[in-house]
Amino acid sequence: MKTKERIIHSVLFEAIALVFVITAATLFTDAGAKSATGLAVGLSLIAMCWNYIYNLGFDRLYGTNRIERSIKMRLGHGLGFELGMIFATLPLMMWILQLDFWTVFIMDIGVVIFFLIYAIVYNWCYDVIRARLFSHKAENDRVNESSAPSIN
Repeated sequence: MKTKERIIHSVLFEAIALVFVITAATLFTDAGAKSATGLAVGLSLIAMCWNYIYNLGFDRLYGTNRIERSIKMRLGHGLGFELGMIFATLPLMMWILQLDFWTVFIMDIGVVIFFLIYAIVYNWCYDVIRARLFSHKAENDRVNESSAPSIN
């Protein structure tokens, strides 16, 4: 993926995730909607930066043929990403929610499990839709080229 598409991929992922995180934070913590939204946006910004860096490195190591990735590779990809997120998000969550390390750690594990599943499903769907759009575009380009009058 080129930089522009990586940014679109990441922003779309985070926009959908924000709905889930804000809802869960307001339902399962004493944080008000304002604190939950602030936390969700902060986590989202961290995740977008990490997402860009992590996926750039992952594609360099494992190739850019995303549609051929196995479930095992997708699981490893998601686990690696989420482990990196734990290190970045624990201090922010402790500070905003004013909770101790172990409480936030347990909450973060729940978030990791959710995001692991969400990331695998999102990326798989994104890859399939992307492949279909590009194959459909390539097919249309071939049809248009073959129907164009020849200048011979």
